[in-house]
Amino acid sequence: MDGVDRSKVIEIRVPFSDVGMHGQMFTTSYLRHAETAVLNFWKTRPEQAVEPVYIATKVSCTIHRGLRYDEFARFIVSIDKIGVKSVGFDVMVTAEGEPVAEAEILWVAHESEDGEPVPLPEATRDWLYQILD
Repeated sequence: MDGVDRSKVIEIRVPFSDVGMHGQMFTTSYLRHAETAVLNFWKTRPEQAVEPVYIATKVSCTIHRGLRYDEFARFIVSIDKIGVKSVGFDVMVTAEGEPVAEAEILWVAHESEDGEPVPLPEATRDWLYQILD
């Protein structure tokens, strides 16, 4: 597994603080760990002299089975879509080799000065297409 492949996966043991009174992981915890997985993956992109600010504009989570305290889970990032000004990520959550949840996160590139949406940098776009699943 190369650096990019390795960066597409984070593994956790569900901490007690992520579990509600019904014994299942909070929905917000799935999203928090999914965002962490995306950020870990995003660190492997090519550096840019001028980098836009990326803002999540859409986030959703579908839970197939609730994770429980101390359960081992993998969050696997893939690129869903590449737009002119945006990139969409899918994060598959698995436990014991079975899918338990899916998160979708859409980032839009914005100018850091005025906050206006801007196109993705060409090098970033090229990198995303190289690793598109």
